[in-house]
Amino acid sequence: MKKNITHVDHIAIATKDLQKSLEFFEQALGLKCDHIEELPERGLRVAMLPIGEARIELMEPTREDSEISAFLDKRGPGIHHIALASPDASATFDALKERGVAMTSDSVQFGAGGSKVAFVHPKSSGGVLLELVEQVES
Repeated sequence: MKKNITHVDHIAIATKDLQKSLEFFEQALGLKCDHIEELPERGLRVAMLPIGEARIELMEPTREDSEISAFLDKRGPGIHHIALASPDASATFDALKERGVAMTSDSVQFGAGGSKVAFVHPKSSGGVLLELVEQVES
């Protein structure tokens, strides 16, 4: 199997208060947010903070049925997933499905910044939710 993963794209942190979390990362750690984006179809508002070659993604729900609402209710704020960069998320998704890896959806979807994303179900990856991310040039 060819190399489908190139590096860690980001580590996502679920938060109930995006502004409060941003203040900590910017004021206490000196990181700078490069953009905030609303993803209405997923019920999220996200902020990206570059750190080295990766980023920290802060995610806040914008509605009660968002993708992270149940996570926050059950576990509280904290690391939600690790995103791994792939040059071709669709090919990586297909290769994983062929190997019997459980995915959380039936196809690649769109994520922040117009990226292509798919999630590996934690039952296949030792309890860790993994996101495959293909950055799409705009």
